[in-house]
Amino acid sequence: MCGRFALFRWSSAFAALPGFPADQSPHWSLAPGASVLLLRQEAGDLTLSRVRWGLTPAWLTDLSRTPAQARAETLAEQPMFREAFRLRRGALPANGFYEWRGSVRKRPYWMTTEGSLMYFAAIWEAYPVQGHTYLSAAVVTLPAASQRRPLMLDEAGLAAWLDPETPLEALQRLFEAPQPALRERPLATLVNDPKLDAPECLTPAN
Repeated sequence: MCGRFALFRWSSAFAALPGFPADQSPHWSLAPGASVLLLRQEAGDLTLSRVRWGLTPAWLTDLSRTPAQARAETLAEQPMFREAFRLRRGALPANGFYEWRGSVRKRPYWMTTEGSLMYFAAIWEAYPVQGHTYLSAAVVTLPAASQRRPLMLDEAGLAAWLDPETPLEALQRLFEAPQPALRERPLATLVNDPKLDAPECLTPAN
């Protein structure tokens, strides 16, 4: 399950995108409920927005149930996700994500690709509260052995995912496309502390 990721480094070109927050801080541990960056397409242009990680449709009444993940296999059918899948797609930029493995004592791993930034497919919603509209998002996940991992988009996949004109059949083919090779590094258990958001999260295992 993609339960935590990090965004602590980005290029000047990324920071020049419309909507990049002037006060954006590096984060080594972003968990569901956190404020994260969402890349989306508006009027043909790419823009960034701060959103809550946990999908919150406008019709939702139980705000304790805001899913952070959405399974790719059921996106088109699930009432919670299908309209956002069709109309409101975005991507969460990240430098990597964390994965825990093991049956007794789980070991954390840091998962990255060759590129400096990864893009996780996401869907988003707007939630109006007292005259202000809040944005929220969920990461689209794929099965990976006994885990679930974010659907990672390459340059062509990102363009197709963000384009509102892309047919649903073409989007669903992205679910079957090969995922990028991942580099993994075992970590010390410091990252197990959900309150820690610092470079120490990436401390290698002894």
